[in-house]
Amino acid sequence: MEFSELIRRRYSCRAYRPDAVDEAALTRILDAARLAPTACNRQPFRVVVVETAPRRESLARISRRDWVRAAPLWLFVTGVSAEAWVRRDGRRYLDVDVAIAMDHMILAAANEGLGTCWIGAFDAVAAREVLALPSEEEPIVFTPLGHPADQPGPKERKLLSALVRRC
Repeated sequence: MEFSELIRRRYSCRAYRPDAVDEAALTRILDAARLAPTACNRQPFRVVVVETAPRRESLARISRRDWVRAAPLWLFVTGVSAEAWVRRDGRRYLDVDVAIAMDHMILAAANEGLGTCWIGAFDAVAAREVLALPSEEEPIVFTPLGHPADQPGPKERKLLSALVRRC
């Protein structure tokens, strides 16, 4: 798909069919994260692929929303703070690098005809426990991944002039 059409068609999917995600498509999506630019190419993120069907009950500790747990997979992106680049003023780029990797994955998923929804509202303590994350990995963001069972609604966005200025 042409890139500008892809970014217009991507939406936050909130209903998923139970159909399995093709393994080759999943690999392409995960590879998009691997290829994402990160500060000084540190790649301070990890992606945890979670099969939801056998874990729906324990995953409810992370997110109580039924539609989130209905997707066949979750892609959970964690950050490793010690690996992140730090600017001279002390600004650590971990969240930025994780966000870029996540954005690459959700766009790659849309290109595969799959649905995603950026989820930042979750129980991080439960995520650490349920996903058995190593102590150095911080749970930052995740997306359900699957075949959409809904249709995108209209996108409401600010005007470009409200977001951009020249100096």
